[in-house]
Amino acid sequence: MSPLFVEWMQGLAPGWVTATPSLGRPAQLSALGNGVVPQQAAAALGVLAPPLDCPHRRMT
Repeated sequence: MSPLFVEWMQGLAPGWVTATPSLGRPAQLSALGNGVVPQQAAAALGVLAPPLDCPHRRMT
């Protein structure tokens, strides 16, 4: 599997991982495999995070 393809599938900017100096293919795939897909994280935050106008939110 190509790290460039994985980077593209995850919606990352070209070179986000693959242009990192001194990272070989195995390290690139490990980094991509352990990373968070930005679109998935945004969707999770949208579902799980309370809205900012939530009356139960503590004000500090």
